[in-house]
This record gives sequence, C-alpha cells and structure tokens, in this order.
Amino acid sequence: MRVHLKGVKKVTAKLATGETKVYYYAWNGGPRLEGQPGSPEFVHSYTTAQQARKPPSQGTVFTLISEFRASAELTGTSGPTQRNYRRYLRLIEEEFGDLPLRALLDPEIRGEFKRWRDKLADKPRTADYAWTTLARVLSFAKDRGRITINPCVAGGRLYKADRIDKIWGEAEIASVMSVAPPELELALMLALWTGQRQGDLLRLSWSAYTGTHIRLRQSKTQRTVVIPVSIYLKQFLECAPRRSTLILTNTRGLPWTSDGFRTSWAKLCAKAKIDGLTFHDLRGSAVVRLALAGATVPEIATFTGHSLKDVEVILDAHYLGRDVQLAENALRKLELREAKNRTDSGK
Repeated sequence: MRVHLKGVKKVTAKLATGETKVYYYAWNGGPRLEGQPGSPEFVHSYTTAQQARKPPSQGTVFTLISEFRASAELTGTSGPTQRNYRRYLRLIEEEFGDLPLRALLDPEIRGEFKRWRDKLADKPRTADYAWTTLARVLSFAKDRGRITINPCVAGGRLYKADRIDKIWGEAEIASVMSVAPPELELALMLALWTGQRQGDLLRLSWSAYTGTHIRLRQSKTQRTVVIPVSIYLKQFLECAPRRSTLILTNTRGLPWTSDGFRTSWAKLCAKAKIDGLTFHDLRGSAVVRLALAGATVPEIATFTGHSLKDVEVILDAHYLGRDVQLAENALRKLELREAKNRTDSGK
C-alpha cells in the first residue's frame, strides 16, 4: 500500500535529448527526494527532509524569506527568475534562517554577511547572486516595516565580466550561417536584427509579427518594445514555416526549451569553430551594429528596449572601448570638418 505523503511536489522536465523525466520534491521549493514514490528510500528521504525543515518562527530571517516567497515581488516574475531566486533563498535559509531580526541592528552583522559571501568566492557569480538575493529580501522587509535597516545595501560584486571583445563580427556570423540548420539560422537573424534576449525570442509568437514590425513585452523589464523589421529579417520570416504559434521551433516543430536551445546552439558554435561567444552576446552586438551605423543612444534604446543608461554603459565600457572602426569614423568626420574649415577660410 502506498503511503500518501503530504505536500510532495512533482515536476516533469524535458531533457535536451528529448527524454522526459519526473522529479519529486519534499515540498514546493524543497529538496529533491531520492528513489521512486512508495519505495523505502523515497519515504526515508521525505521524512528526513521534513524533520530538517524549520517551521517559520516569528522574529527570524526565515520569517522574512517566507513572506518574500509569497509576495508579488517574487510570484509576479518569470519562471526562470523564480527558480533562480528559490535556489539562493535556500542557501540563505541554511545559513541565516534562525538569525533573530534584532541581530540585523548589530553593526557587525554586515561583516558576517560578507564573510558568508566570501565563502562562495570560488564561484563569484554564485556569490554575487546570493548576496543580491539576501539584499532583496531585506529591502522587501524594510519597505514593509518589518525591519528598520538593510545591512546588505551596496555590497559590490566579486564577478567582473569583461565582454569588451565579445562581439559577433561579420566573419563569425558568416561562419555560423554557413553551417546552421534553418531553425537556428532564423534564431540568429532574430537576435541580430532585434537585439532581444534568448528567452523573449523563444517565446515570440507569430501574432507579434505584423509584417513590418515585431511587438513584444520583455519578460525581465516588462517593457513593451515595437521593433521595425529589416528587409533582411523579413526575408527569413516570410520563408520560415509556421509549424507552431511560436516563431522559433526545433526540428520537430515544437517550442524550444531553454536547455534544448542552449545545447543545440553550443553544438552549432562548435561546428562553426566559434569559441568564446554566446547567444546573449548577439544582444550586445546588435547595440554595437546600430551604433556603428550612426544610430543615437535614444534610437538604440527604443529599438532594443534597453534603458538609456544601459545603452551608454554598453557602448562606453563593454563593447565599443576598443573598436577601431569607431576611431576611423571619428577621424573621417574630423578630416571633413577640417577640410570644410579650410575651404571656408579661403573664401
């Protein structure tokens, strides 16, 4: 007889191979259970997880985390964002769940939080995400009057990404196009000519395409952008088979999963001998291409959906700092101005 275990969360996942796998968790957001339902191993892992679970007690960081989990600030975000938050919330619970809220007033608590982050420094991005999540929870609590101070404000970052040279040039684009299957060729063109994120492109429906424009709501910022479609992108869209309500589909005509697309894209880049460039770099490359074509910062921001500040940061710090073509463009403009001044002075 199978024992009913209360609160078990069943999750069906589709692997990159196309295989479907079922996972079980002790509760929503809880640890994964071992074995199959009904087996002694499964029941034992469930019992162990429940015994280790700390009930929310008033006046602890666990309380704040529980309130944040149930808030619109988390539940209103996209699925991938929620999964990322839950991962780091579990780390915080394990370390600081039973920390009394009054301890947040201690001047030394920031140092404790910093030392915890430093323990994760072998993986800088993980350390930064964990710190950011803790700061977000405390900010949420402060806004609601649960605490009076957020000791994790402006903690700085350990991970410093330098993607100055991470630009898809014409040679790299041509290499990928020469070996890409139609479904990935279309994905490349969409990213290059819209400057949108992978997740938003994978969710892009045919109804968003009017024949002249693409209208989409960005999942990360909730910003709506209306993108004019170039004649080059239009050719690909008009020739693409409409096998789904979504524009981008895999070889079977089914919507891509994030993992499935990432795996296929990595195989394509390996085949094209592209190293060190990611699909996300196409978003920055779109910004660069627009800038090199003479588009202004406001024009680029309107096109890609970046904020004005983000466009300026991309152009100033990450992408255009070493671009020789920009320097050459600047020199030509200076030479033209100098020639005009000499002509005017000779009149």
